[in-house]
Amino acid sequence: MTGRLERSATYGILALFAVISLTPVIGILSTAFGRPSSQAAGFSLPDGLNWANFAEAWTRGHFGSYLTNSVLVAAVVVTATAVLAVLAAYAFGVMHFPGSSVLFYLFVIGLTLPQEALVVPLYFDLRYWQLTDTYWALILPQTAQSLAFGVFWMRTYFRNSPRSVIEAARIDGASSWTTLWRVLVPMGRPALSTMVVIVFMWTWNEFLMALVMVSDEAHRTVPLGLAFFQGQHSSDTALLAAASVLIALPVVVVYVALQRRFIEGMLTGAVKE
Repeated sequence: MTGRLERSATYGILALFAVISLTPVIGILSTAFGRPSSQAAGFSLPDGLNWANFAEAWTRGHFGSYLTNSVLVAAVVVTATAVLAVLAAYAFGVMHFPGSSVLFYLFVIGLTLPQEALVVPLYFDLRYWQLTDTYWALILPQTAQSLAFGVFWMRTYFRNSPRSVIEAARIDGASSWTTLWRVLVPMGRPALSTMVVIVFMWTWNEFLMALVMVSDEAHRTVPLGLAFFQGQHSSDTALLAAASVLIALPVVVVYVALQRRFIEGMLTGAVKE
């Protein structure tokens, strides 16, 4: 009887939080598929799927070019972060060399530095090297910011990898490079997938860096494009909601595609140190 009561209370709490979490999503989708504000008289539920809002938001907001910029920046940042984080984390987690602990904690310091304290010096440095208003002004800082987390995350996985597997690979004559890419990385796909999803979401949603480093429309990313779009269409909630759905959709797709590995990596990738 007590177990059934506890189960019911657990499901009730989960259902409550699910409703709280889904209410804003349902509200955004309802607004996005509703009639434009110029045609709607007060709040009303959509009487059909009004796909024209998405087409109009896509055309008016130039989100095609913004999405292209965001995909390019996110792809380069995620790839560079994943490769560099795996290499550095393997060195810190498996190999032993003088000063490894000091260097690792130097990386970890990057997790504690607020972006607002770094963006202005970064701007002047990148302007000196004539990199502002380029993709590199978005790629390089975000890769450096994500690398601190990536090294910390993957080092935890490598430190918890079975020593017997590493020793067996060495006995078979595998080099450190072969052990890393042929043995440990395939075993660590859940942890790697979790890092990729998190870094992708951070990069995709980055607003402050794009706002400071980019002033021309040709290099705007989707968060910056949405901010300008909101300023131009602040009274048309249907178009704003449609634009928001378009921007959030790639993140949802990536998460759904890697959901199983993401959850597995969250549960096993960084729970032991």
